[in-house]
Amino acid sequence: MELIHRNLAIGIHDALQETFFEKNKYADKVIERLLKANRKWGSQDRAVVSEIFYNIIRWKKRLEYYMGEGVKPSNIYKLIIAYCLWSDTRFKRFEEFEGIKVADITTKLKKGTVPTKSIEHSIPDWLVETLEKELGANWEKEMRALNERASTVLRANTLKTSTKELIADLAEENIVSHSVRNYPDAVELEEKKNVFLTSAFKDGLFEVQDASSQKIAYFLDVKEGQRVVDVCAGAGGKTLHIAALMGNKGQIIALDLYEWKLAELKRRAKRAGAHNIETRVIADNKVIKRLHEKADRLLIDAPCSGLGVLKRNPDSKWKIDQEFIDRIKKEQQQIIQDYCKIIKVGGKMVYATCSILPSENNEQVAEFLKNNPDYKLLKEEKVMPSEGYDGFYMALIERIA
Repeated sequence: MELIHRNLAIGIHDALQETFFEKNKYADKVIERLLKANRKWGSQDRAVVSEIFYNIIRWKKRLEYYMGEGVKPSNIYKLIIAYCLWSDTRFKRFEEFEGIKVADITTKLKKGTVPTKSIEHSIPDWLVETLEKELGANWEKEMRALNERASTVLRANTLKTSTKELIADLAEENIVSHSVRNYPDAVELEEKKNVFLTSAFKDGLFEVQDASSQKIAYFLDVKEGQRVVDVCAGAGGKTLHIAALMGNKGQIIALDLYEWKLAELKRRAKRAGAHNIETRVIADNKVIKRLHEKADRLLIDAPCSGLGVLKRNPDSKWKIDQEFIDRIKKEQQQIIQDYCKIIKVGGKMVYATCSILPSENNEQVAEFLKNNPDYKLLKEEKVMPSEGYDGFYMALIERIA
């Protein structure tokens, strides 16, 4: 592979600078903007830019070791060269690369070994400690899986199509895909493609949603005609899946703190043909109190560290710290406590996260059940990244009194 054009290298440089050094800039949005701004790039160029951009973010700490220093805004081109040398990506000597001593990097590369686990797996030192403490001997196996590239998985919108029909429709648009065993609505792409340009997407036949994430709506055990509340709905990936499983019958109330996220959910629901969703902004506690004992099902897709989805969001490991995780755990406990009253007696709720840390998952559920004897755990499931898809946790809890 070769960095054919100088402007590709400049694009990668600018996107990395924005991701690493500008506050609240997330890799997925940064690369989306870069590709939109450079519509003349061919599909191969776009794929190269995306791959190198994400791989550099993923392996930042290891590349810094090869560079012999930390990344600064002034030396991102050196970071790009370190990546090219490490990954055997051929590059031309553009003027932006002048003055960078390649020999210093190759000397370290020739050693073949790195001195610490945090450099080997390219994660902050604090995260090595946290993973080792929480996952024990398995932490390195999971970290290796999290450093792999995420596959693209779609969820067939069963309000409009089936997995078999979707695979056929995508094939007509030169996108090769296959169904996924044990995931009834999942369709996985053979190679990464921009699916948002397809007629199938514009017609609302699918959403992009990882296979593990698709387990949650099934886990909630929804039935047609029920009232379901999704309290951390966001842009609605799981809400839309619930609507499909309910066959548009019954009512889904999607709540979130942010109006812009719910506006996106409405757009997606319209495209998907999901008509049983009502959105409400959580402006104050009254919004929640009005729903007390009104729901048959409740989904709490809680805010979390996101450590289960580092395959697709590698930048988040550089944006969080142990203090953030400690804070989010308090928030999780508060959310379960505040929202659990929404379900009726006999109703069920799912507490879910995209974290792999027991302290955010089963330990939070155990703490909740200890303080709330009117609720009981029916079942729980954890999906680890080493199983192939994103890391998730889900617990199904019933209100018994």
